[in-house]
Amino acid sequence: MDGIGVELDCLEGVRVVDFTQFEAGPSCTEALAWLGAEVVKIENPKTGDPGRRLRPGQPDDDPWYFHQFNANKKSVTLNLKSPRGLEIVKELLKNADVTVENMAPGTIERLGLGYDVVKELNPGIIYCQVKGFGTGSPYEKNLAFDMIAQAAGGPTSVTGYGDRPPVKPGPSFGDTGTGMLMAISILGALRKRDRTGKGQRLQIAMQDAMIHYMRVPFSRTQLTGNAQLRGGSDRSQPGGLVPSALYPCKPDGPNDYVYVFTSRANPEHWTRLLKVIGREDLVGDPRYDTNQARSTRAPEVDEIIAQWTRQHSKEEAMKIIGQAGVPAGAVFDTLELMNDPSLAERSIMQDVEHPTTGKYKMPAWPVRFDGAPPRVKPSPLLGQHNAQVLGEWLGVGTAEIEALRAEGII
Repeated sequence: MDGIGVELDCLEGVRVVDFTQFEAGPSCTEALAWLGAEVVKIENPKTGDPGRRLRPGQPDDDPWYFHQFNANKKSVTLNLKSPRGLEIVKELLKNADVTVENMAPGTIERLGLGYDVVKELNPGIIYCQVKGFGTGSPYEKNLAFDMIAQAAGGPTSVTGYGDRPPVKPGPSFGDTGTGMLMAISILGALRKRDRTGKGQRLQIAMQDAMIHYMRVPFSRTQLTGNAQLRGGSDRSQPGGLVPSALYPCKPDGPNDYVYVFTSRANPEHWTRLLKVIGREDLVGDPRYDTNQARSTRAPEVDEIIAQWTRQHSKEEAMKIIGQAGVPAGAVFDTLELMNDPSLAERSIMQDVEHPTTGKYKMPAWPVRFDGAPPRVKPSPLLGQHNAQVLGEWLGVGTAEIEALRAEGII
């Protein structure tokens, strides 16, 4: 079943001029687009957002990356290095509520579109910047991508095993995670502008965003006075919560594991787990009855659980243990999640029909509005909305559109 979601109008009437590229900025503006804002992506007339991975004179061999971060947007191509192109984008900014950019440090200013300039054009605009490192940081002018932010902001340091080098987390928290924090902040700034009529400048650094996502590790450092160590996940850690690990399941594939966790807040989790795996004989056993006791026997506890999980698939283990009131999660990979019928039926994973790529699948915004998430529309073709946006926003007619195209402005 194809997911369709709902057409949201939460941000109806909000206009966004989008100078973002790759992932961190586009994730932010895509969230606004899903919520109903009109997001107009300003792109280079020849190759567009570098995230399109277009090669001059050659077909795009990887369009799916761009699709994931630019759904529900419109595309306008403008040569910002030409006086006329710069003039047009300034007119768009006069009509905008929000603008977002995540270019390399200093680039937007060199284009003549820094905050001071845009604020004069439109005092009510919410002017947003996503950078790798914050103003005043010793690394302020450094370039950054997702993995740089995850390294410099802490997540890499706590991922992996203590006796091995750190590991970059698989999801792109540095990019998408930063974009989400900016999107939330934009909503707050719009709310304030509704009250005061005043715009604001919002700035977020990817390193700073990752520090925000490290609050639990920071709490452990506050407790112990030591840097938080990498604990891995394939075994419970002595001194920590036990059990709290991945356990092997049949048929022993690369992701055939289930994560089982017993909370410090509910001692009943351990008792329920023993009963559901057929080890009632250990209920009340002082060797395992408290987390403190179990933490001194972590390998034994893990083996008790693994003896049971090895006899079940990860789906069976998650269902049986979960239904017993114990937190458990199978390790689902990207292909399994893409093909999960429940995710499709609930419109969390949606099929999208693109005019050149054909049908592809992608995750929607996961918040449900009256029972459904927003509808995903295909990412725009390069310059697809030139005539529509310039006509509706600025009153530019067909003849002038053609002249601009002929001059290489759009």
